[in-house]
Amino acid sequence: MPVKTLVIRDKIRVSPRIKETNTMIKETIESVVSSYFANIAAMNAEGWVENFAEDAVSHDPVGEPPTKVHEGFRAFIGQLQAVFEKLEPTTEHIFVAGNEAAVMWTMQGISKSNKSVTFEGITIFEMNEAGKIQSTRAYWNPAAMVAQLRS
Repeated sequence: MPVKTLVIRDKIRVSPRIKETNTMIKETIESVVSSYFANIAAMNAEGWVENFAEDAVSHDPVGEPPTKVHEGFRAFIGQLQAVFEKLEPTTEHIFVAGNEAAVMWTMQGISKSNKSVTFEGITIFEMNEAGKIQSTRAYWNPAAMVAQLRS
């Protein structure tokens, strides 16, 4: 006796308002992430920190103690300025889900001593309701970058 397969096709309807809200959230997150990387490239401390909530925390890299962004942002950008003549970040893709984004990135730089470096990683951004970065979790290997600078 042949087996009959029953296929049920329900249509899931999403209200245009929900679609519009999700699109706006995605665009906001992508815009903030793009600004984050653009301000690193420009080594612009004030522009970079404007992307973050007042109480934002950064785990960069994951495994190191977290830092309160607004307390240490000048030092972070100052370190970049002390070491690099130029930084060029490339975001391979920004994956947005809910209020978070995972970004696969590559950073190319020229040091003050004219050494070229390339390093890559993945950073997870968590956004708050105001559209600011609440936390970052950066997965990358600083030792590999330092080794390139010393070679």
